[in-house]
Amino acid sequence: MQAYEIPQPKIPVTILTGFLGAGKTTLLNHILTENHGHRIAVIENEFGEVDVDSDLVVASEEEIFQMQNGCICCLVDVRNDLLAILRKLLARKDRFERILVETSGLADPTPVATAFFVDKEIGAQVSLDAIVTLVDAKHIAQHIHDPVLDGRDNQAVDQIVAADRIVINKIDLVDDEKIGSLEKDVRKLNETADIILASYGKIDLSGILGVSGFAPSYVADRAKLLDLDEDHGHGHDHQHDPTVSSQSFVFDGRRFDREKLRAALTKLLVERGKDIFRAKGIVAMEGDSRFYVLQAVHSLLDFRPDHPWGKDRAYSKLVFIGRNLVRSDLEALLLQCLA
Repeated sequence: MQAYEIPQPKIPVTILTGFLGAGKTTLLNHILTENHGHRIAVIENEFGEVDVDSDLVVASEEEIFQMQNGCICCLVDVRNDLLAILRKLLARKDRFERILVETSGLADPTPVATAFFVDKEIGAQVSLDAIVTLVDAKHIAQHIHDPVLDGRDNQAVDQIVAADRIVINKIDLVDDEKIGSLEKDVRKLNETADIILASYGKIDLSGILGVSGFAPSYVADRAKLLDLDEDHGHGHDHQHDPTVSSQSFVFDGRRFDREKLRAALTKLLVERGKDIFRAKGIVAMEGDSRFYVLQAVHSLLDFRPDHPWGKDRAYSKLVFIGRNLVRSDLEALLLQCLA
């Protein structure tokens, strides 16, 4: 009697996207710390040459894989990087039960999704479950209606259009009228995705995991919507907003004066908050055994201590993303705040 090998179920993949500062890493930490019983692999990508996000992901048993390509919206490079990581994951004996791909805040998620349709080997082992887009309730409107772009290369719009689930996050920062207006704006861009309201990325995970947004019954329709067929996909040349750049700084072994840095950053964001879309970092402070986490979106600043450094040598990494950023000015500001 011939023995038949029972095929293993495909590993579901969730693409987590959203504009700069929407709260993707916060939601990711919420997913990783929930008692869901799944073994999850996380694949991350950042805009800029210095990686901060992987330092901000909570300590857990999950593994973090960093994509080497600095711009996840460049189609050919992102496919190659993503497929290479997926092949390594699938070759392991210890099998993951779910994969999360967190994109850069300036990424169009559609090039990421193409990888699961154009590679037959990968497609036979994993399945794209959903594209989940986070929206910053306080700031997203100014990016959807960005006068500088005037509808061209607008990643904030692309991310909403591509979504199977839309999480309007940070609703604690706005009133009900603003939420209602934002929901109408989102519905104009995406008529079908379920909308979930949240604060601090805390949501019922059943709303974003196990969505089956790319179920076989309508994959063909989704492929047309996302332009995923092979003939068009390979020629896709979507660029991120050319007016936006990032400036990254690393201070290895050097520590900052906490009050000087807080005051300088507060002043910078008050004066330049419109142009600074996002700032984030891990900072070592003089006289403090803990590392500090910097999170800023436009003029909003969150700057607080976290865990002790432990055996790791103290270091500082800061990234600023926005328009009209002058590196020498930012560097001079930071140098003045060193202890």
